[in-house]
Amino acid sequence: MGDYTILIAVIGGIILLFVFLYFVPVNLWITAQFSNVRIGLMELVFMRIRKVPPSIIVKEMITARKAGLDVQTADLETHYLAGGNVPTVIKALISADKANINLGFQQATAIDLAGRNVFEAVQISVNPKVITTPKVAAVAADGIQLVAIARVTVRANIQQLVGGAGEDTILARVGEGIVTSIGSAGTHKEVLENPDKISKLVLQRGLDAGTAFEILSIDIADVDVGQNIGAQLQTDQAQADLKVAEAKAEERRAMAVAEEQEMKAKSQEARAKVILAEAEVPLAVAEAFRSGNLGIMDYYKLENIQADTDMRDSIANPQQKSSTKRKGSSDKK
Repeated sequence: MGDYTILIAVIGGIILLFVFLYFVPVNLWITAQFSNVRIGLMELVFMRIRKVPPSIIVKEMITARKAGLDVQTADLETHYLAGGNVPTVIKALISADKANINLGFQQATAIDLAGRNVFEAVQISVNPKVITTPKVAAVAADGIQLVAIARVTVRANIQQLVGGAGEDTILARVGEGIVTSIGSAGTHKEVLENPDKISKLVLQRGLDAGTAFEILSIDIADVDVGQNIGAQLQTDQAQADLKVAEAKAEERRAMAVAEEQEMKAKSQEARAKVILAEAEVPLAVAEAFRSGNLGIMDYYKLENIQADTDMRDSIANPQQKSSTKRKGSSDKK
């Protein structure tokens, strides 16, 4: 029984030792003291309670102190609890200090909390970055399309990293400037002869205003001749005009056909009226015979006059006579 008690006491003591060393990081405190970082042991314990890793804070405090930076432990804790990246901020402050860039702790933490990589921004400020634009197509005044590629050299503007526009805005503005410059050229040959005019005109527009970068130079890397947009537009316009003209001609033809059909209908109607009128002539003659208004001799005279009229018409129009004979023979058949 005594052996079990001793064993339990030893295990409990080991557990208590680990718990003590976890909440009281003596090794970190010793390291900080030898690195000339004045931080109390209870302060490290309170960091554990506030769920702040003491190792990160102590390590970055030592790095900052060795680099000659005046950084307080409470500031690092506050930035960590706010969700910031403490090691990145310290590296950025050291790099800015060595490069004589004006970057304070509050500004660095603000940039970091804004979601930007403050250390990368300091690097770009020291070593400018080259951004290659995608192919930008524009049309000169003579209708020839040109496709240009530009390389933009930028440097980070530390003072405008918070709230400043990013690379996408720079690319969009440069592309807009290239399109405007090519579009204002009289001919595409002017652009091909002097492509540096594009970069000069684009630089004069102040494209880096309100961005997190400062444009150092814009260089036209390549200019290629594309399609003849002017000729294509003229061809499309001509085809459109042709279709309009064809539509109007078809409309006029349809109207003419409709008018022709209407005239045919009127002609048929008139012919029908004539036939009806001719059908009433025999009835009128018969009625005249019955009433005594027309005698047999009068009827013969009328027949002679009609025969004489037909003879004169046949002599005057022989073709009509032949057609009448053919018609009469066909009717007999």
